[in-house]
Amino acid sequence: MRAGPGEGEPIVVELGPGTGPFTAEIQQRLSGRGHHLAVELNERMARLLAERFPSVDVAHEDATRLGKLLADRGLRMADVVVSGLPWAAFPDQLQRELLDAVTGAMNPGAAFTTFSYIHAIPLSSARRFRALLAERFEEVVPGRTVWRNTPPAFVFHARRPR
Repeated sequence: MRAGPGEGEPIVVELGPGTGPFTAEIQQRLSGRGHHLAVELNERMARLLAERFPSVDVAHEDATRLGKLLADRGLRMADVVVSGLPWAAFPDQLQRELLDAVTGAMNPGAAFTTFSYIHAIPLSSARRFRALLAERFEEVVPGRTVWRNTPPAFVFHARRPR
């Protein structure tokens, strides 16, 4: 997972951080640089995340409002979006609304990273999401499967939103 450019002040957005396993990694890679906005829909998890990571800007909000969240903070478009959202569990319309929000909030050279569980590959919703990624980004590269993860998962790396 790439958490941000090696220099400068990147704007990193994390969607669906949950308990914060990716949050910790992003914070380590940022080393105090940039702005890390974590968007969590679950109020309890958002509160716990804010307590655990006081330097992270945690928003208890719906990710479909990403553009407004950035604007309200006076932030430019995101350089990196890292998603822990369960894309294969979402219906078609929600997948589209979320990806619209993500790509609409990214700068032209930005990167989007999300993961999927290996068991979801045959699901029609997972296949639809993969097709949406190809439609919305110039480049989509699936990473290797992490078999030690329970359940096994792999990462999609997408760059340059259309």
